[in-house]
Amino acid sequence: MATFVLVPGACHGGWCYEPLDERLRQHGHRVHTLTLTGLAERRHQLSSTVNLDTHIRDVLSFVEVERIRNAVLVGHSYGGMVLSGVADRAPERVGSLVYVDAFVPRDGDSCWTMTSDEQREWYLSVGEDGYSVPPLPFFDKRATPHPLASLLQKIRLTGDLSGFRRRDYVYATRWEGESPFAPTRRRLENDPLWKVHPLDSRHNVMRDAPDKLLEIMLDSAASLD
Repeated sequence: MATFVLVPGACHGGWCYEPLDERLRQHGHRVHTLTLTGLAERRHQLSSTVNLDTHIRDVLSFVEVERIRNAVLVGHSYGGMVLSGVADRAPERVGSLVYVDAFVPRDGDSCWTMTSDEQREWYLSVGEDGYSVPPLPFFDKRATPHPLASLLQKIRLTGDLSGFRRRDYVYATRWEGESPFAPTRRRLENDPLWKVHPLDSRHNVMRDAPDKLLEIMLDSAASLD
């Protein structure tokens, strides 16, 4: 039995993993679907001070309080930034990593520096409060504004991810134009320490390719035995 900690992407809450969390439990695993500060049911906590460090602390605090070790950490999209920060700061609590159409930063990277010009335009389309980015039209109706500071802040990492037994990268192929994650995918494809999985899916892989994603997640858990 493995413990999964599922981290959503920008504008989403733990609800985005609904197609998978119950199925993982049916396989006998523990599953924790997290919502980050300022999003979804925690949207009342959104403020100009919420940044990437806030979200990394969200997950760190959770795994520490729950005494989780050897977890399978799964992050979608922006959630990859959070995964990397958690794995760097508390490697003893992480067994394997699954990045789902996500950023995989190196020290000093940010979503802003890693993404495409089109996505940067979205980041700067802040709402009336001046510090939150509105959901894109194709997002689920439950999506809520996302703190701009978390997309601009550079991550600070002391090492790399080579110490973890398994690192999976899931890449959605059905983007209109080039995916903002294409540079990340190209970098990892040339790294023998990573398993890269192209899936015939739109960006919301949890919704559009749940069977294939479940298989990858279960394989990641099995690697911890």
